[in-house]
Amino acid sequence: MPRGEPLSRHQKKIVDRYYDHKDTIMATKLGELVTELYLCESDKKADTLWKRAETALRQTDIKPADIDRVISAKDVKALAELVQKLNSPR
Repeated sequence: MPRGEPLSRHQKKIVDRYYDHKDTIMATKLGELVTELYLCESDKKADTLWKRAETALRQTDIKPADIDRVISAKDVKALAELVQKLNSPR
């Protein structure tokens, strides 16, 4: 699709559903990252996973201070607690 063309009605619905469920999508992605980090054996792979986790966390409504604390400590258990917090009913 060339730039500047409006989205079709079907495409708009797909985009809207993505943003309606973005919090669930990010929580699922973070849960998978927790598992991968727990099982990771390579430091290089772990660094990549932590970068992905930080990017995903920044797209949630978690406080930046909490994100910075968990990412700087590289604490998988604390990351799992943040994910649980995301999954809990509000």
